[in-house]
Parts: sequence; C-alpha cells; structure tokens
Amino acid sequence: MYFSRKCKITFISHGATIYSEEGRFSDVLNYPQLNDAGQTEVEKITEYLRLRAIKNDKIYSSPATRTLQTAEVIAKLYKKNYEIIEELTPRKCGSFNGLTYEQIEQKYPEEFKRLMTDPSVATPDDAESVCDFVKRTSIIINRIVEENFQNRVIIVTHPDVIKAAICDAINVPPASMPNIYIKTGSATQISYFESWKSLIYSDYTPL
Repeated sequence: MYFSRKCKITFISHGATIYSEEGRFSDVLNYPQLNDAGQTEVEKITEYLRLRAIKNDKIYSSPATRTLQTAEVIAKLYKKNYEIIEELTPRKCGSFNGLTYEQIEQKYPEEFKRLMTDPSVATPDDAESVCDFVKRTSIIINRIVEENFQNRVIIVTHPDVIKAAICDAINVPPASMPNIYIKTGSATQISYFESWKSLIYSDYTPL
C-alpha cells in the first residue's frame, strides 16, 4: 500500500496578468484578466499538454476570472467540462492587495519584515497568515485526492496555491514558501500515495 498511488495532479498556473508581470499581490477574483502575454502562455501550456499526451479524468479550476479563462482553453483541448472549486483561491492579502513587495517594504517596513519572517501571523492584520493558507490549501487538495481515487486530475489555479501544495507535499516549512518560484503559464505535477507525496516536477514553462 505504501507505493499505491491514490491520485496524480497536474497543477496549471493561470496565464500572466498586468499584476503578475508587475509582481503585485492580488486576491481579487474578477480582476485582472489575462493580458496578451497571458493568452500566449495559456496557448503554449495547452500545446504542451497535448504534445505530452497528459491524460486526465477531471479538470478543476479556481473561481477567479484569470483561472477560468485558462481552464476554458484547457477544457476545449480535452473536450470536457471543468468544475469550479470555490475555496481554491489565493492567500487573502488584505490591505496589501494591489501592492508590490517593493511598495510594501517602503511603506510598511515592520509589516514587511513580519511577513517575510513569521508565517504564523496574519500580515497585514486583515490578511490570512501563510500558515493558515498552506493548511487551507492542504485540506482542499486532500479532499480532491480522496474524491479522485486512482484518477489523473488537472487543477488550474494560482501560483500561490501551487506553492502551498508543494509545501504540503514535501514538508517545506511555510516560512520558506516565498523561496518557491512558480511562473504564470507553468505546469507542476504531484503524485499522491497512501502514505506519502512526491513532487514529480515544478514550474515547467514551455518555450
């Protein structure tokens, strides 16, 4: 049973937006949408899935516009519908929403230091702590795994969600989550077994 795989998930990061290209925090679901570069990234990652003949039994997506735009293209490739997971959202960043790391460091130096060093504390106060975010993501992903025994799944979501899934899969401390890089329009694959999880590859971006 130790080597019995329960589920394989290919995580697809949504295509680029003006916020992702500027490195801005964003937990808003209806903005921004994919920009031209993001549309191109989605086309490339979809072609990658086609060429690799990556099979799947089910497609899930975050409810954000940028992920739905991405999921729609992938769903057309597989000629099947996708299911929206309402809880599969990025970390709630509160009043930091729309700001870059540089802006936060300049305007809120103490909060920036706390954000980078103490994942257990919600920073800013109206945000979700990194630890809580990783825990929330883990619960959702584990539920998907249990509901898809021996299935191959595609989840279209946000870079932060994929980072959290990696932290959970290979026991990376939440404080180290900022050190994981996930680009927009990339693919990450994790296999879930009875007693362990394996990161197969991460942040693969087609040329």
